[in-house]
Amino acid sequence: MLAVGRITSVYGVKGWVKIDSATEPRENLFSYQPWYIADQDGWQMIQIDEYRQHGKGYAGHISGVDDRDLAQAYCRKDICVEKRLLPELANDEHYWHQLQGLKVYSVGDVKNILPGERVLLGKVSGLMETGANDVLVVTSCNDSIDNRERLVPWLKEFLHSVDLDRGEIEVQWDPAF
Repeated sequence: MLAVGRITSVYGVKGWVKIDSATEPRENLFSYQPWYIADQDGWQMIQIDEYRQHGKGYAGHISGVDDRDLAQAYCRKDICVEKRLLPELANDEHYWHQLQGLKVYSVGDVKNILPGERVLLGKVSGLMETGANDVLVVTSCNDSIDNRERLVPWLKEFLHSVDLDRGEIEVQWDPAF
């Protein structure tokens, strides 16, 4: 399962909830069906039978939930879908969830690194949208060069390679930065 959004709070008195999307574009959240919510018994399948934009997020009605008290039980829970529902990407594209936890090595022709040398900067602990480009949040891990957090732009000029099978990203990034 993969978290693609979150039910944040109730909206009104007729079983509607507020929904934040983690997909890009945001409305794609509603094309991935069915949704699953984790509860004490495991996964519960839910369906949104109606939705509309509300501020920066959405308001949606959970099928079969017609009052505020019932809707409250779904709040503050992640919306998950099966990974197989995501469309295939081109070879040079990756979903954010695929990059989480990968080790990040600085390689190549950058200051403070010898040709052919690899320096472990840390692991991807998150990603950020900045508007211009996405940014890898790289935090220290066992055997990393130091205990610093680094923000590495996800741009072709810095990205050398991504190897999901080996769990590694190689970047051309000055370790001192």
